[in-house]
Amino acid sequence: MGGGVLRRISVVLGFVLVVAAAAAGVWRYGYFQALDQMARQGEADLALASDRLTGQLQRYRELAVLVADHPQVQAALAGGSGSGAEHLFLDIADKTAAQDILLTTPNGGILAQARSGVAPIDIGPLVSRAAQGALGWGNGRTGQGTRIFAFAAPVFDARSEIRGAIVVTADLAGIEWDWVGSNPAVFFTDATDRVFITNRSEIVFWQRREDGPGLAPADGTRVPFDSYRLGRHEVWQMGWGPYLPQNALHLVRPLPVIGMTGEALVDVAPARRLATLQAAAVAGLCLAFGALLFLATERRRTLAQANAQLEARVAERTAALSDTNARLTREAEEREEAQRALAQAQADLVQAGKLSALGQMSAGLSHELNQPLMAIQSYAENGVQFLGRGKTDRAGDNLSRISDLARRMGRIIKNLRAFARQESEPVVRVDVVAVLASAIELTMPRIRQAEVALYYDAPGTPIFVRGGEVRLGQVFVNLISNAVDAMAAQDTRHLSIAIRAGTGITVTFRDSGPGIDSPDKVFDPFYSTKDVGETEGMGLGLSISYGIVQSFGGEIKGRNANDGGALFSVELQRWDSMAEAAE
Repeated sequence: MGGGVLRRISVVLGFVLVVAAAAAGVWRYGYFQALDQMARQGEADLALASDRLTGQLQRYRELAVLVADHPQVQAALAGGSGSGAEHLFLDIADKTAAQDILLTTPNGGILAQARSGVAPIDIGPLVSRAAQGALGWGNGRTGQGTRIFAFAAPVFDARSEIRGAIVVTADLAGIEWDWVGSNPAVFFTDATDRVFITNRSEIVFWQRREDGPGLAPADGTRVPFDSYRLGRHEVWQMGWGPYLPQNALHLVRPLPVIGMTGEALVDVAPARRLATLQAAAVAGLCLAFGALLFLATERRRTLAQANAQLEARVAERTAALSDTNARLTREAEEREEAQRALAQAQADLVQAGKLSALGQMSAGLSHELNQPLMAIQSYAENGVQFLGRGKTDRAGDNLSRISDLARRMGRIIKNLRAFARQESEPVVRVDVVAVLASAIELTMPRIRQAEVALYYDAPGTPIFVRGGEVRLGQVFVNLISNAVDAMAAQDTRHLSIAIRAGTGITVTFRDSGPGIDSPDKVFDPFYSTKDVGETEGMGLGLSISYGIVQSFGGEIKGRNANDGGALFSVELQRWDSMAEAAE
C-alpha cells in the first residue's frame, strides 16, 4: 500500500515536471513570435513617424525654393531697400508657421530678416552649400535654446548666377507638439548622435553612449541602462522615468534626407504578458487533463449528487428568470406608455407652437379680413344705388368685385384653418410650392407691417416632396416670422426665399438681419436671442421645426451668410425618388 502511494506521488511529480518544461518551451516560442510581430508593428510606426517628420520639414525646404524666386528678393539683392523683403518674409512666416526667413549674401551676410530680434543658428555651412548651387540644410540651437531646423536655397539672377541665399528656419518644438506622448517612444538623433527631436521631452539632447548602445544625459549624469540581444532583436533595459518603458525593443531607421536617424523604443511588456498567458494556458490545459484523469473515478460516485444539485439550481434559476421576465414585461409596458405620452406631448408642443404663431399673426390677419369686409359693404351699398337708378351693368361690376373679395377672404380663412389643424397623418406627397405660397400669404401682413422687402420667384410647376402639409407650413411660417423679427432693428430689411432642385429639394430663407450668434446652438430647446419679456422669446420654434423636418427624413440647417444676415435651409426628399425606391 505504501509503494502504491509512492508510485502515485512519483507519477504526479513527473507529470508536473513535464508540464513545467512544456510551459517554458511555449513561453520562449511565444515570446520570440510576439517580438517579431512587435518589431514589424514598431517598424511601421517608426516609418510613419519618420515620414511624417520628413514631410513636415520638406514644406520649409519647398518654401525656401519658392521664396528665392520672389521679385522682392531680387530687388533687395539689386541694392534696393530690404524693408519690402522683410515685410514679405514676416507675412510668409506668419502664414506658414516658419520660425524665421532670412536673405543672405553668398558669404553669409544677412540682408533681410523676418524677425530681426531672433538670433539665428550658425547658417554658414548652409549658405556655403547654397552658394554652390545646391540646397543646404542643418539643425542647431539658437541663443535662447530653441531647437531649429533650417533649409537654404540659392537665389539666381537673370544670368543664372548665384546672388545670395534664402534661409528658412522651423521651430522643431512646434512640429513635435502634435505627437508628444504618443506611442511608441520615438526619437531622432542628428549627425552628432544627439537626440534632437522626440515625443518624450525628458530625453531631449541626450547623447549616444560612447561605450556601446544606449543614451545618457548631456550633463554626464549616470542613468540605469543595460541591453541584450534575442536573435535579431536588441532589447534595452532602462529606468528613465514613468513615460519610457522599463524593457523596450530598440528599432533604428536611417533618414538621409534630413541627415538624422530615427529610433523607436517599443515596450516588450505586452509580449511578455502574451507569452506568459500562452504558457499558462498550456500548463493549465495539461494540469486540467491530468486532474480530469484523476477525478474520473470520483465523478461516478458524485454524479447523482451533482445531478440533484443541478436540478435544484435549474429550478431556482427558472423561477428567477420567470420573475425577471415578468418584471421586464412590466417595464416594457411602462416604457411604451411613456413613449405614447412623449409622442402626445410632442404633438401638443407642435400644436402650441402653431397656435402661438397664429396669435402673433392675429393683428395683421384681422386687418387682412377687415379690409375686404369694408370693401364688400361699400360695393354692396353702391350696387343697391346703381340698381335703383337702373344701372344694372355698374351693379353687376360691383357684384363681381364682391365675389373676388369673398374668394380672397375664403382663401385666407382656409389657410388659417389648415395651419391650426393638428395633423397626425403619416408622411405623404406634398406640393412644397403650394405650402410655401400659403405660408407667405399667412405671414404677409407681418411682412408688410415690418416694411420688409420680399424676394421670391415661385416655380411655375408643382414640386412634390415627402412631408405633411400642415407641419411643413408651420416650419415655413416659423422661419419667415423669425426672419422678420431679426430684422426689426435694421435699416435695410429684405427677405429672399428660393427653391432649389438637386438630388433633393432645398428651400432657403435669407434675411438681412444681424446674423446668428451661436449657429451650433440655434436649434437647442429654449435657446433664444430675443430679449427677456418679448412675447416670442421662448426659444422653442426652431427646436420644433428641427424635429418636424427630421420626421420627414429631411434636414434643417442654419448659418451666417457670407455678406451678413442669417441663412436657413430646409432640405427635403423628393417624392418621386422615394416612390421609385419603394418599388
